[in-house]
Amino acid sequence: MSSSRSHGGSETTVVTAFYSLILLTSSLRTIWFIIPSTVWSPYYTPHAVMAFDTATHPHWKMRFFEIALLGAGSLCLFSIFILILVYWADILKKYFYPDARRSKPMVTFLVLVGGLAGIQLLNATLFLFRNYSTEGMLLVNSVTLSVVSVLCVFEITIFSHRFRTVLKTLGEINQVPTESQVKRIVWITVTGNLFFFTRAFLETVFAGLMVVYWKKNGDVAEVFGHGIWDAYILMKHWSELAILGLMLYILQNRFTSTTTGTGTMGGPQASGSSGVGLEKNKNGYQKVPETDLGDDDLGSPSMLSV
Repeated sequence: MSSSRSHGGSETTVVTAFYSLILLTSSLRTIWFIIPSTVWSPYYTPHAVMAFDTATHPHWKMRFFEIALLGAGSLCLFSIFILILVYWADILKKYFYPDARRSKPMVTFLVLVGGLAGIQLLNATLFLFRNYSTEGMLLVNSVTLSVVSVLCVFEITIFSHRFRTVLKTLGEINQVPTESQVKRIVWITVTGNLFFFTRAFLETVFAGLMVVYWKKNGDVAEVFGHGIWDAYILMKHWSELAILGLMLYILQNRFTSTTTGTGTMGGPQASGSSGVGLEKNKNGYQKVPETDLGDDDLGSPSMLSV
């Protein structure tokens, strides 16, 4: 009973965290969109602004807050996928290495997100201590997001392949259909990889242009004209809007398989499950040998559908 309560509490925590991150990301981006750009800065494209330079740039505080707001929004957005990957890794480790000692997934998630938040705070601190201008803040954020995006592409691809293998194997062992769960995994993989590949490309090009022109001219005011900056902003934020919408669609869509009604072994299938775990056929369900991967883990929406 204590195990069941613990699992239920963990499921509630991760589902709450997942949807809270979506809400927080949407809220931060909405705040940035509804505030006119002239409020943040008189310049539309990036310009070098130093902290506490009230004589030349009296608007430096607003520019600083804008970059901090954009960084916080990106952190929340990336945290959604970090949460998914952490729980995927935990379940896969539980299956492939049942005797290995595992840390708590939520603790791992908080450590990773805390590290990224630390980079954001360090970036802001260096700016406030006048180590570099707002251009330096943009460069740090761009490089960080580019590296994280590349890592997410690799991790999503690897974990997705392993997860589909596990689902298909357990489906064959237990004689239950897993097509809908595999479809959801594929959807998450494709949409996630498209988003992170696009983001990695945009941030890498952005950072590269900044470094080249920074070394050449001492600033990047000339490199980003209105056309280039518009293209960057549109691709960046439309891709974010698309991934948030697709994630909500994937989690709400049941991806109904062709086999419905009764299970392969003749028993009833569980209905109404929105998770990516196996549909439970209670009359024909068998325990997988040499693993402690329980039915609750496979059917948990917090573990797989998130």
